[in-house]
Amino acid sequence: MRARLVYDGDCGFCTRCARWLDRNARDVEVVPWQSLDLGEVGLTEQQVRAAAYWLDDQVVDSGEGAIARSLVACGSGYAVLGRLLLLGGVRRVAAVAYRLVARHRGRLPGA
Repeated sequence: MRARLVYDGDCGFCTRCARWLDRNARDVEVVPWQSLDLGEVGLTEQQVRAAAYWLDDQVVDSGEGAIARSLVACGSGYAVLGRLLLLGGVRRVAAVAYRLVARHRGRLPGA
């Protein structure tokens, strides 16, 4: 399976970020959850309303993990940043930042 980043297509900020990722990531399908059969990919509406999801053959990750893995797929300096965000202590801080952004995404650019 090709890697997928599943995001909220009703969120302007999320869509703006997804477009950037679609231009920069390699071998990643960037798709709004609204266009998926969620049962087919093993997700619920409650899950995808709460966070972005990364899906591939080996990993299902959400929130900050999905964003970090998306950055890895962009290669170069973004990949370094993505790998850093996946490290234990850094990931805990990234999780707090992700929840903060998710909570206020309606007030962010693109919304």
